Amino acid sequence: MDKTLFTDRIVEQIMAIRTSGEINMFDIKGVQHIAHGRQFYELVVLLEEFPEKYTEFILHGKK
Repeated sequence: MDKTLFTDRIVEQIMAIRTSGEINMFDIKGVQHIAHGRQFYELVVLLEEFPEKYTEFILHGKK
């Protein structure tokens, strides 16, 4: 996996949404919507361009 995609900032954004318990983290469009509402624009772009990398990160926790 490309480590440059998952910067510390993006990982923090993912964890903030996960910790909130608002959404199933595999609901990519839902996560993207929440990320946009929280102004996590880096995560919004990552979800749009690399949804498969995001899913791999959620499944395996790898950067």
